[in-house]
This record gives sequence, C-alpha cells and structure tokens, in this order.
Amino acid sequence: MDSSAQDIRQSKKAAASGWIGSALEYYDFFIYATAASLVFPQLFFPRGNPTAAIIASLATYGVGYVARPIGGVVLGHYGDTHGRKKVLIMCMFLMGASTMAVGLLPTYEQVGVLAPVLLVLLRLVQGFAVAGEISGASSMILEHAPFGRRGYFTSFTLQGVQAGQIMAAAVFLPLAHYMRAEAFYSWGWRIPFLLSAFVIVAGYVIRRNVDETPVFAEQDKKGAVSRTPGLDAFKYCWPDMIRVVCVALMNTVAVVATIFGAAYAVQPAYGIGFHPDVYLWIPVLGNVLAVLVIPFVGNLSDRVGRRPPIILGALGSGLLSFLYLYAISIHHVPLAIISSLVMWGIVYQGYNAIFPSFYPEMFPARMRVSAMAMSQNVGTMISALTPALFATVAPPGSNVPLIVGSITFAIAVVTSVAALSARETYRLRLHELGDPHAVPMAKAQYDLQRAASMADARGRPTVPPR
Repeated sequence: MDSSAQDIRQSKKAAASGWIGSALEYYDFFIYATAASLVFPQLFFPRGNPTAAIIASLATYGVGYVARPIGGVVLGHYGDTHGRKKVLIMCMFLMGASTMAVGLLPTYEQVGVLAPVLLVLLRLVQGFAVAGEISGASSMILEHAPFGRRGYFTSFTLQGVQAGQIMAAAVFLPLAHYMRAEAFYSWGWRIPFLLSAFVIVAGYVIRRNVDETPVFAEQDKKGAVSRTPGLDAFKYCWPDMIRVVCVALMNTVAVVATIFGAAYAVQPAYGIGFHPDVYLWIPVLGNVLAVLVIPFVGNLSDRVGRRPPIILGALGSGLLSFLYLYAISIHHVPLAIISSLVMWGIVYQGYNAIFPSFYPEMFPARMRVSAMAMSQNVGTMISALTPALFATVAPPGSNVPLIVGSITFAIAVVTSVAALSARETYRLRLHELGDPHAVPMAKAQYDLQRAASMADARGRPTVPPR
C-alpha cells in the first residue's frame, strides 16, 4: 500500500502523538515505581521490620499490574468499539488523576493502616489506566504507518515510554540531591506526583487533535465493528495471545534494571549503600541510550523481521542481568553504569523496540486492541510481581546476583521460545494481519515497495513497484 503525502503526514502525526502521550502517561506510572523503591517503605509501612517494609512497598508496585488485565479487558473493548483515539484520552485522564492523588496521601504515622490501603487503591487505578496505553497507541500508529515501516513508526511508542521513565527518575534527582533528607521524606517526594496536573492538560490537548485511524474509521462506516472484541479474541486468537503473554514476561529485565535494582542498591537492609541520587543516574543514563537506540532497532525489524531482534535482545539482556547485579553487590558504580547501559540501553531494546509492532501484527483490526491489551497485560502483571518475589527468595545476606540473575535468564529463555514459535509478520500487508492463511510478500518485492514508500516519505520520485 503506497502512501500519499497526506498519509505520510498522518503517519508522522500519529507517531508524534503516541510518543508524547506515552511519555506523559508513563512518567506518571514510573514516578510511583521510583518512590516505591526509595521512599515508600519508610512512609507508608511500619518501621519495625525494614525487610518486610521493602517487600510490602515493592508489592504495591506489583499491585498496579494486577489491575492491568482488568483494564486490558475494559479499555481494549473500548478501543475496538469506540476507536483508538477515544481510549487513549480516557487512559490519560485516569492516570493523571490517580497519580496526583498519591501526592496528597497521608503517611502511616498520620493515619496508620489506612495509608497503605489508599496507596494500593490508587495504584490499582494507575494499573487499570495504563493497561490501554501501549495497545491503543501501538494500534493507532501501526494503522497509520506507511508500507514497510510499521516497525520503525510503532517503535516511537516505546521511545516515549523510555522518555517518560527518564522524566520520572530525573524529576527525583534534584529533589534527592539538594533537599535535606527530612524535607525530602516529609514533602519533597510529593512534588513529582502533584505535577501530574499538568499531564492531564497536556495529554488532552495533544490527543484530541489526532485523527482516528483509517482502518477503524472504515470499519465503523461499514458497521463492521465487533460488539464483542474480547470474546472474539479468545475464540479466534488464543494461541497468539498465549505467545504474547510469554513474550511479555521479558518485562522482568525492566524490573531488575529500575525497580528491584534500586531497592537492592539503596535500601539499608541490603547494606550496599548507594546514595539515592547516585543510583538514580543509572536507569536515567540507560534510558537516554535506549531512546537513541529504539528507532534504529525498529527500522532494523522492517528489514530482517520482528523475531530475530526479540530473541537476541531477550537472551542477551537476560545474561547481562548477572553482571549488572554483581556490579551493584560490590558497590562498583562505573561497572554498574556500564552494565546498565549495555543491558538496558542497548541489548534489551531488541525486545523493547519491537513488541509494539510484533504484538498488534498478530491480530486482525476488529479485535486488535483487546487481544493485545489483555495478553500483554497478563504477561507484564506476572513480571511486575517479581520484585516482591526477588526480595523474598533473595533476602539480605543471600547471593542476590546469582538468584535473581538465574530467574531473569530463565524468563528470557521462555520469551525466546515463544517468539520463535510465532509467525513472522513484517512482510504482510496491513489488511492481512491476523489472517493465518495470508502469505507474506516475496522478500524482493517487499524490499522494492518498502524503498518506494521511504522515497515517498522523503518527497522523491519513485519507480512503481513490480
């Protein structure tokens, strides 16, 4: 399918809105993750048992993911029945409001057990809201993308997510560094959450100006929109949904790099002794590199396919988790930074940059958001419970790098096998996605049409593809 100049403009506009929207929404989601590692154990749980407080705080982080399958069902249904644009606006409002409310919560010393209860409830709302973000944004960009460039354009969804993580960690850096500890734990930590008021406004302004995708608009016009996309997904796409669940377990590497790694490095119970503002630079630098790497990997997947980068990225980052955790265990800051840059900033992006195209390409348009949202969020929910698991099976005094690294690598193997079992989709046309009988274009023909599409994007004369 060749793209006109108008199509190219819409493709770029969809990618830009997906990037900015994901960055803002995941800023909200990950400031909670940062706070759960750095300050929540001291503020929202009894202080008598530091190890139990760490486990409980990290468990509340995982609770947000427990709500994601439910959000995937509800928001996926909404995205398939009312449009990609509307569901993304809904996600933004829910996320911004719940995150801002966290910044207003009383602490355990003020209201006792009510504090962690309220914290868990708001984290559940966060998890519900974010469940529709990546599936909705990925589907929107995919359905706007030029021929032969779906991997490149949809990778901007995850580039936005990484930018949101940078913002989440970076906003804590000046607070943790320049504020006195008493002030930071008293009120300074609330500032990043209260800034979510701006996220609500900015997200709405950005997303209301995005056109609905031609695919959904055509289905809506013909009355072909499914009334039960979730049920249809389970009925017709369950093997691919299982594959997505297994591949999405690779989110465990992100957990090791940003959540458990922070608790392991900073919390006094482990005795490593990283200062919070020093450790915060590690995921920030890794994410900065990831932002640069992601579009190159996305473009590579349009040339060689989705599966090779995912498999290599999963196995490579799983192995590197041993080195990263070992560097933290010996308090070797330069080695921890270098290993994070390689593991998280480069190798992991083989998976991270590709799944926004790999997942939705498995499913037909009428159930695309539902199928991806439900299956991906089950996988990420399981992986998000691993921080509490790691803190339990690798408590202070144990061989943390060996135990946690072994679990991470085992998950990487599961991810790789699941990806290998999936069909390759990059040479299928948009309307053929999700059709098990569709035959991919011949590589030579695909390369010619992709080259023509790229030339159109640059405004150059093209040779009609054969």
